[in-house]
Amino acid sequence: MPFKSLKDKISSKNYSVSFGEVVKINATIITATGLKVSISDLVKIISNTSSQETIGMVTEIDGSTFFITPFSFVEGFCSGDRVFLDQTGMNIPVGEALLGRVVDPFMRPIDGKGNINSSSLSPIIKSPIAAMKRGMIDEVFSVGVKSIDGLLTCGKGQKLGIFAGSGVGKSTLMGMIVRGAQTPIKVVALIGERGREVPEFIEKNLGGNLENTVIIVATSDDSPLMRKYGAFAAMSVAEFFKDKGLDVLFIMDSVTRFAMAQREIGLALGEPPTSKGYPPSSLTLLPQLMERAGKEEGKGSITAFFTVLIEGDDMSDPIADQSRSILDGHIVLSRELTDFGIYPPIHILNSASRVMNDIISKEHLESVMKYRRLYTLLKENEMLIRIGAYVKGTDSELDEAMNKKEDMEKFMSQFSDVQVPFEDTKENLISLMSANQI
Repeated sequence: MPFKSLKDKISSKNYSVSFGEVVKINATIITATGLKVSISDLVKIISNTSSQETIGMVTEIDGSTFFITPFSFVEGFCSGDRVFLDQTGMNIPVGEALLGRVVDPFMRPIDGKGNINSSSLSPIIKSPIAAMKRGMIDEVFSVGVKSIDGLLTCGKGQKLGIFAGSGVGKSTLMGMIVRGAQTPIKVVALIGERGREVPEFIEKNLGGNLENTVIIVATSDDSPLMRKYGAFAAMSVAEFFKDKGLDVLFIMDSVTRFAMAQREIGLALGEPPTSKGYPPSSLTLLPQLMERAGKEEGKGSITAFFTVLIEGDDMSDPIADQSRSILDGHIVLSRELTDFGIYPPIHILNSASRVMNDIISKEHLESVMKYRRLYTLLKENEMLIRIGAYVKGTDSELDEAMNKKEDMEKFMSQFSDVQVPFEDTKENLISLMSANQI
């Protein structure tokens, strides 16, 4: 082994004999004493009676006593077990060797393809891009999905939310975006979802193709701390490639599970619950993660899509409401459109892209505005049309909307294995809106 590599390896470890001692354990918190620690320090707990060990984070300090939230379960540990300070801190190995791999939040491979030799360490927690160092979003970011590229156009460095109830089609749309995005690097964070969804997402939604893609996984059976820091770790991986001047697609499923993990941690530490039981720290955490995406001057960009699970299709959910206020746009999936067989079921009238007006041509924008106006007329008069109470010729705009209804719905529909180039989508939309149909 080269001397430099040996020196780096030795310097990253803590060989101090100083240690603390566990004095109390409950289901989610380990109480210890005997070490001088700071908030967010990492510690290693080693059992005196077995070879079992785990890593935890210091989340509260009370005098000489400190409280540890473990990254795994606490079964098997007892009072008197030793606690060692881990000097490496919250750093993860990052590098191009991660491409094509499936890893946990510590970048340990879980795909059975062998070890990953990453070149450098990166902190999991970083400050977001400074406001005055953010680049202007002035380029289109194509995802190959007609209804997004045409009617909700997003730009490089934009942050968007995908809001949907359970079983509406979030994972399918995520797969379409990952496959169709025109970007050299793709980072996918699967946080708090069911374990069986991971291989299903890779094989069904991505077709087994992980080229230029990194997947970071923290499933629902992982500890709350793993689920929380899995999202931050995934963002650090995306930032590594952004700092190299590359444009990165970051997609995370889901923000709701991430917030729920912080809810478990906060309530265990005695934080007061607010709306739906979420403590204040859950809402504070969202901008700390989301604002790290974006475009930075002199570097690359991170275009981010965050899925938000709407419980009971309630858009006033506190996590959904907070997310909408932070993000640069929102894509709402409709259960009603799913029932009509329109996929992806994007509710155009409830969705918006806040940067679209600045990045598309005037002709394209006029077509989008006309499409939304005609679609609104159809929805407002749907009952009258269905019962035959509307007489053609009464309203010329509504007549045009009725004539184009089938083509408009066809424009919104797309098979999950099809990607459409942005220019084709734009030309189809302009042609549809300018055509005179009788």
